[in-house]
Amino acid sequence: MKTKDFALHVKDVSEDGTFEGYGSIFGNADSYGEIVMPGAFAKSLARHEKEKSSPLMLWQHNWEHPIGVWDALEEDAKGLKGKGRFILGVQKADEAYLLAKNGAVRGLSIGYREVRTEPEGNNRKLLELDLMEISPVSFPANRRAGITAVKSERMDEFARRLRDGEPMPVKEFEDILREAGVPKAMAVRIASVGYAKAIRSESEGVKANDLASLQKAVAAFLPPRT
Repeated sequence: MKTKDFALHVKDVSEDGTFEGYGSIFGNADSYGEIVMPGAFAKSLARHEKEKSSPLMLWQHNWEHPIGVWDALEEDAKGLKGKGRFILGVQKADEAYLLAKNGAVRGLSIGYREVRTEPEGNNRKLLELDLMEISPVSFPANRRAGITAVKSERMDEFARRLRDGEPMPVKEFEDILREAGVPKAMAVRIASVGYAKAIRSESEGVKANDLASLQKAVAAFLPPRT
């Protein structure tokens, strides 16, 4: 079995231990020069569905420490999307849950067998993978996948304050972009130029549809919501 790591940014894990996000991102060359392609998990997921099974959730790929279950896994245009649940009451699961809640766990990693690959320049395309497990891990190699919040309180607060005519300060908006995975330099520029200009216009009487457009633009940077 081989493993491949993906970064995460935990915004929230619900009180019952559930979370959702991406265990793999398509079309992105990782630090090993490997690119997971769309459809790579399709046959494996279909087999799991037929057999009424699911890839395991282990702690740091340790087969002696199952810590949860994956309630749903599917491919979408972005990658391998899953909804998982820590089994609270199990010692290692409790530890993983607390670490995830506090941002101390910073990666997801898939355990798989290669079925079909092909070279592409200096990289390798992974065309078909037999998915065996997905583990929370400490050190990620790929920085584009992630656990997303079951709740999105920051976005709700942002929208509410816009509706009330009290947009949040530029620095808070920048923090939202950073939490969503936008690179620092880009987040600073978006917040200090585009957003700052928009809220100045708002204070001078911006139209309601302009505020709606601003909300929509920000939402595009944020993880999908349930």
